[in-house]
Amino acid sequence: MPNETIRGADLLVRTLERFGVEKIFSLSGNHIMPVYDALVDTAIDLIHVRHEAACVHMADAYARLTGEVGIALVTGGQGHANGTAALATALAAESPVILLSGHAGLNELGKGAFQEMRQAEFCRELTKASWTVQSAAAFGHDLARAMQIARSGRPGPVHLSLPVDLLEQAVPLTDNLWPGMDDAERLVTPLSDAVADLVLMHVAAAARPLIVCGPTFCSVAGRTSMQELSRRTGAPVVGMESPRGINDPGLGAYAQVVAQASLIVLLGKPLDFTLCFGHAPAVDALCHWIVIDPERALLDRAAGLLQKRMLLATLAAPADAMLALLKRAVHSGRSAHACGVAAAPDNDWLVDASALIAYRPPQWRAMQFADDQPVHPVALGRALQAFIDRHPRTTLVCDGGEIGQWPQATVQVERRLINGVAGAIGPSLPFALAAKAANPEQPVLAVMGDGTFGFHMAEFDTAVRHGLSVIVVVGNDARWNAEYQIQVRNYGAARTLGCELLPTRYEKVAQALGGHGEYVATLAALVPALERAAASGKPACLNVMLQSTPAPMVRCKY
Repeated sequence: MPNETIRGADLLVRTLERFGVEKIFSLSGNHIMPVYDALVDTAIDLIHVRHEAACVHMADAYARLTGEVGIALVTGGQGHANGTAALATALAAESPVILLSGHAGLNELGKGAFQEMRQAEFCRELTKASWTVQSAAAFGHDLARAMQIARSGRPGPVHLSLPVDLLEQAVPLTDNLWPGMDDAERLVTPLSDAVADLVLMHVAAAARPLIVCGPTFCSVAGRTSMQELSRRTGAPVVGMESPRGINDPGLGAYAQVVAQASLIVLLGKPLDFTLCFGHAPAVDALCHWIVIDPERALLDRAAGLLQKRMLLATLAAPADAMLALLKRAVHSGRSAHACGVAAAPDNDWLVDASALIAYRPPQWRAMQFADDQPVHPVALGRALQAFIDRHPRTTLVCDGGEIGQWPQATVQVERRLINGVAGAIGPSLPFALAAKAANPEQPVLAVMGDGTFGFHMAEFDTAVRHGLSVIVVVGNDARWNAEYQIQVRNYGAARTLGCELLPTRYEKVAQALGGHGEYVATLAALVPALERAAASGKPACLNVMLQSTPAPMVRCKY
């Protein structure tokens, strides 16, 4: 139609629709009201929350579980600052998230505009890319570019600031406003067949090879790929996503696997503190390394740390490298004749490494607990496992300093979310709500400490408004236990400071906000409380009085 125009906000929202976005996690504010108005006429589900950081955590969890780009929408200034804090968790978790932030109008910048801030600069350290849209006609193409960057190479968050005057501005409606569907797709950074063959030959020749993958592969689909690569190569393939690194409680005695490896292949896994920077004694001083990474800077960093121990470093995106290795590893089992490396393959290595990763202290199974006492974390794990066995499609969310580690060590579940390599506590309730939004028919069980619960307890209001019936288990030991344990270990029990909390009745918070809440003082009360929570059909909080113990540290002499 001649002279037809479109508002910037409508261009943005229609582009989101074109790219298949179904949900946006948001908190309202002045600068994004045009976007809210544009959303009224769409099928996009707007899940509006109580704190901007929760938006980003929810978009992060949604992206990890669905494989889609998660979209968070917040207002400018302080709203943007609040949301930015959660980007650190998404960045470390390699989660493709886009933070859309309202912004002071371009026509008012430098004049003391309302909530004026250098927003793009503010969060550049926590994103793969960050910029401010410069024209109303650019909204669609900038969004496509942001989605492509978030998906490509090592996935991660991207930020766009949306000036309010551009959102309100009308521009002529022409075909060139709309990006092509391919403009938002992931760019391929391939691993060549020749390099894939070389990597596989080194793996085949090594006596004790270990392939280590990053958080990108710590999803249901990613774990399936890792299992298949292990089957085809005969080497253990392990995904690392915990801030506890080689002492990840969910990986048993994995530290011993790393210490015994003669070759470590990093498949999109940065060499960093989680692998003790490759240093002995955590890693054998004679261990060789192969590093596959999409970022030249991380290849160079690894080369500086490993020196002559690096056999090969090559640029490739984790997803593309995995596809190439699976394609070229056409035979299961390993050959000893590769690349002139003189090493006899150890046919028992995969069996031994798998046993170490599956190892849990036998005393855990033998522990007996009184029904009338506060709940020990091992007993909590047994109760959670029994619940998951009865509800096998459950998603488990774990967060918190010490309490968050115990379910990871004691519970087996197909689908889980943890706070990730960044190690920041607090995201588990938003994570749980996003998990329920992604898969409404599947139970979601979130385990967190009492300290963690305090970050986002108001999101129970969000859960009630949106019908997100998650089950939250608060392990209440009335302290910041991770910091308390550090103080006890390093300075002695007489020098603990600033770690005390109250045994607060958190379940009453859930009740007051319209959810189901129960106080669980003893082990005997826990199992029936879990089932009542599931049957309530409401967002539920079980406030479980917990014995205060250090996180598990799994060691064995296997």
